[in-house]
Amino acid sequence: MAGDGVEKGAKEAGINMGVAEDKLKRKLSNGTIKKEDSVTENGLDTTANNVLSENSSLASIGVEYATAGDDDDVASPFPADFEMYWKAVQENPLDFTSWTDLLQYVEQENHIVAARKAFDAFFVRYPYCYGYWKKYAEMERRCGFLAEAEQVLQRGLQNIPLSVDLWIHYITFLQQTLDMNLAESAVKIRSAFQSAVTAAGMEFRSDKLWEMFVEWEKEQGELKTVTAIYDRVMTTPTQLYHTHFEKFKVHVMLHAPNEILSTEEFLWLRAKAVAEKAKEGPDTEEAAAGDELPPGVDTTDQDSGSLQGGSEMDKIRELLYSVRQEAYNENVAEVSKRWNFEEGIKRPYFHVKPLERAQLKIWRDYLDFEISNGSHNRVIVLFERCVIACALYEEFWLKYAKYLENHTVEGARNVYQRACGYHLPRKPTIHLHWAAFEEGQGNVEEARRILKMFDDYTPGLAVIRLRRVSLERRQGNLEGAETLLREAVKENEGTPLASFYAIKLARHLQKLQKNLTKARNVLLEAIEKDSDNTRLYLNLLELEFSGDVKQNEGNTLNCIDRVLNSTLSKEIKFIFSQRRLEFLEDFGSNIHSLLNAYDEHQKFLKNYTRKRSPSDGSVEDQEKKKIKVDQSEDSSSATLQTPVSTASTTSSAVVGDNTTSTQAAYNYGTWYQNYAAYGYQNPWNYNQYYSQS
Repeated sequence: MAGDGVEKGAKEAGINMGVAEDKLKRKLSNGTIKKEDSVTENGLDTTANNVLSENSSLASIGVEYATAGDDDDVASPFPADFEMYWKAVQENPLDFTSWTDLLQYVEQENHIVAARKAFDAFFVRYPYCYGYWKKYAEMERRCGFLAEAEQVLQRGLQNIPLSVDLWIHYITFLQQTLDMNLAESAVKIRSAFQSAVTAAGMEFRSDKLWEMFVEWEKEQGELKTVTAIYDRVMTTPTQLYHTHFEKFKVHVMLHAPNEILSTEEFLWLRAKAVAEKAKEGPDTEEAAAGDELPPGVDTTDQDSGSLQGGSEMDKIRELLYSVRQEAYNENVAEVSKRWNFEEGIKRPYFHVKPLERAQLKIWRDYLDFEISNGSHNRVIVLFERCVIACALYEEFWLKYAKYLENHTVEGARNVYQRACGYHLPRKPTIHLHWAAFEEGQGNVEEARRILKMFDDYTPGLAVIRLRRVSLERRQGNLEGAETLLREAVKENEGTPLASFYAIKLARHLQKLQKNLTKARNVLLEAIEKDSDNTRLYLNLLELEFSGDVKQNEGNTLNCIDRVLNSTLSKEIKFIFSQRRLEFLEDFGSNIHSLLNAYDEHQKFLKNYTRKRSPSDGSVEDQEKKKIKVDQSEDSSSATLQTPVSTASTTSSAVVGDNTTSTQAAYNYGTWYQNYAAYGYQNPWNYNQYYSQS
């Protein structure tokens, strides 16, 4: 029905929707929310759940619908300034002000074709703006498209089933447009009310909706239905809980019990009243027996005056109150637990402006409380409320998805789809969690699609590319992982990220594919393009150290020579010179190479100490300070701060100083004490490559 309305409106407006029309017809054909939808303990089988499954593909459909109809300008030209406003939102779709300017303009022009294009494109990005759903529907209604107006409201309710205002607007629309002389009109309105209280009745501020339902049923003369509604609302924690109970008591006083109660409950209460009267004495018992009806005569066939006296009627009302009072007292206790949370929430609706920290804390605490103390139904409703007000905050979507993973996999998937498809298309963290969730469920292809989609949408984020690489590695696709890293090196050529990916690629080739030659070539190519990058040399040195030191001695020394002959700073060269000296001492095969290295290191040592400022103190003071710093720093930071005293000791040990004994000269304990300072596996500061979003 809803799909037919879309088709009719499109034809009347001269819009050729093509493929987008077919998709919309299929998606919106079940637009009317069924009253039997409810929250179950097994998951999201609510009206909200229908919305979740709907939203998983509405984003792409909405884009097609918003951009469909290139022939619109011929069939029905847009207003003069429409293209100017439209261009603004296309150039910067994240600018909420540009969108509101566009919508305000099409409203002023009252141009239905332009309005449809603008509103449909707007709701692809901001489906939680319930006020604009109402404006859109009213515009359709003003232009005489009643079916399309109803369909717009249904789409809005599918996206925001917890919007009490939108439900009231929808029901009011039905009351004003349906022919109440037709029996099916009352059925449709009652069904809408049932759907409304099922979807939004547990919202704390839903009192107006409940009262509206009660008044409408009173107008229809359905007093028993009114009682059933009161029974539901009096067990639901809402803001005006006390008002509902007082109105219920008035309802009971104005009508006879058999008029407002179901037959089963009335007979049960009457029997209980008779039994209690029997306990009071024989006279009462005889009187009660005298009031017995002839066999075959139903209580509903007699008026209240002929059924029992006023005292018995009062007794039934008293019992009726006592039963409801107990439920009401339990509800009061539940309301009191949540009152402070609800009073603290100042903005329960969606807005692009950031929330205050205090507001975010209230939502966190409220959710934690409900998860610990509330039912699954209430937890779901509160999460749905939260992700409306906090739609632009990843943490709440992630918390929601994690909660649902323990209840329903499909529900968790739908939460990820809503968050990433509508509200957080450029947030990497939630996409990473979504991909990990799908991979954990065995949907590897879906995980690949999610990561690739985000990588294409926001290129340059190393964390996304590395997750794609690790996914392929976990699946045993080492060639695919290598290809992704090589593509990343090529795509980021000329930037620091190219060297970063080159190091990752070299480690992948060395550790996983056991190909030392290919790994070495990758780093050498990177050094040629980024010769001033210290990390490349450090990782090349680490790579050479990881091989057979006897067979790889030449490559190790060549790596160090590259640094010593480069344009790197003297401090870096000093460190690599010292490493060469240590390597030759530990693993070198030629004493002449060791002595030559010592002579060259002495030159670096003199230049290194000569560069110190006189204001920094004597060389001895500098040595003491450096030693103290090295003892307190970790291995990575100490890599670039090797103490001069260690170098001096090393130099003396190599030449065999005459003033020092042989045992003292080869003071290996001093060397090994600071061995960790060399930090061969220099950790990367990944944060500098991960753009903050």
